[in-house]
Amino acid sequence: MVHPGHGLPLDSDTMKTAFVTGAAGFIGSNLVDRLLLARTEVVGWDNLSTGQEEFLRDARTSKKFRFVRGDNLDLPALTVAMDGCDFVFHLAANADVRFGLEHPDKDLQQNTIATFNVLEAMRANRVKQIAFASTGSVYGEAELIPTPEDAPFPVQTSLYAASKVAGEALIQAYCEGYGFEGYIFRFVSILGERYTHGHVFDFFRQLLAHPKRLKVLGDGYQRKSYLYVNDCIKAILHVIAEQKASIAKHRCEVYNLGAADYCTVRDSISWICGHLDVDPELEFTGGQRGWVGDNPFIFLETKKIRDTGWQNELTIQAAVLKTLDWLRVNTWVLDRRT
Repeated sequence: MVHPGHGLPLDSDTMKTAFVTGAAGFIGSNLVDRLLLARTEVVGWDNLSTGQEEFLRDARTSKKFRFVRGDNLDLPALTVAMDGCDFVFHLAANADVRFGLEHPDKDLQQNTIATFNVLEAMRANRVKQIAFASTGSVYGEAELIPTPEDAPFPVQTSLYAASKVAGEALIQAYCEGYGFEGYIFRFVSILGERYTHGHVFDFFRQLLAHPKRLKVLGDGYQRKSYLYVNDCIKAILHVIAEQKASIAKHRCEVYNLGAADYCTVRDSISWICGHLDVDPELEFTGGQRGWVGDNPFIFLETKKIRDTGWQNELTIQAAVLKTLDWLRVNTWVLDRRT
């Protein structure tokens, strides 16, 4: 049994009531559950455009949880919902990197302008602390691998990453101008329970429909790092609890989050097919990139976060297989994905 607060170094001085945007999403709902275990009051905010109410089933049984359905583009409603909170976890975003060029305003609206609205709602409610889910994609096709937090930004390769860079900049400016405390986390791809998009999801759905063939975008030699969702959440909460002295000096800190290694897409295919006991014919579309903005090598330097004492518990292979096991039990998400 996991005891409330186990592994969670939060205390009453860190936060009393947390506001979580994207609370019904993959990472957001896992974060909500973890905060509730730490006996933190939580207000969950989500427009349910991609989030799933089912992911909040356990949270809704807690008297410390309140769900508000709303959109980050509705600033008045967002401001009202945030009243009484003292810490914001801003996870809501459009994460559709692959099809971003088909609706170029979506990243601007749902990522950049939404982040501005979150900051304005914070200012109206005198909330001073924010943790922001950014992305390792902001480094573009980095020349320095593994890529550290202070690497120079190259040309952006996706509208998603560009919108996240803008969100980071807004947060940093609000931290400097209004005395906020910011924690920016640049994630690799996250895996685990409640996972609803990404290569494991897509491969599993294909193999359910036709186990003898698998279409793979790119040449399969793309190299990527991944991180298990619970390791990701533990890292976020660990930093917030342990690094306030650094924040007091710099106002806003940036941390890469990822495993200490990487795999190829072909590695992941081998693990997935072995676990499902299938041997499909692989059909590659060719080239180093599966789509515009699909960086062929993403591997982040994570020394900064590891120097705080955090370590990931699951390997990439274990995270892939744990994700696959969850999808096998919860095939309903294949139909509900938007």
